[in-house]
Amino acid sequence: MARPIGFDETAALDAAIECFRRRGYEATSIGDLTGCMGIGPTSLYNTFGDKRTLFIKALERYVNCSVRARLKRLESSLPPKEAIRTLIEDVVERSLADPARGGCLLINSALEIAPHDPELGAEIAKRLGEIEGFFRRSISAAQSSGTIPRKLNSRDLARLLLGVLLGLRVLARSKPERALLEGVARPALALLN
Repeated sequence: MARPIGFDETAALDAAIECFRRRGYEATSIGDLTGCMGIGPTSLYNTFGDKRTLFIKALERYVNCSVRARLKRLESSLPPKEAIRTLIEDVVERSLADPARGGCLLINSALEIAPHDPELGAEIAKRLGEIEGFFRRSISAAQSSGTIPRKLNSRDLARLLLGVLLGLRVLARSKPERALLEGVARPALALLN
């Protein structure tokens, strides 16, 4: 009979998310993880698998609790054009409010891991595709209601907005200045008019 787990798995996974977000996947050791998570190596391996499996679980939880939850809330509570604007403005505010400049686990991972690891790169690309999908659905809905010009290609504009969002998060890590971030966002949002 298996012994019951003596720790809060969700809290441990949240600690792993923070550890990966701050240090990056490659620089994070099992010792770093067990220290952050407050568990021993045996508990980590028995509960979460190896570092790679733990990272995938951490990324999925991060995306589910942060990215997907935010997109769902915006899509269900705001008109489409306003949902787009709010997401971009929210990214600027979140970036400026991050004193450690840790950034976003998803975007940090896209920069660090995706170019060198095709399997994890595909997982990351799939999740970035969800953000692009949000933009595309919102643009199409706003075009149907007449609040975004129909002449704009929804797929191209969605990809541009994804690029702006990624750029904001990357710029904020090295130069978290409001004028810079808003200056990047403003011309992209002006395309929606």
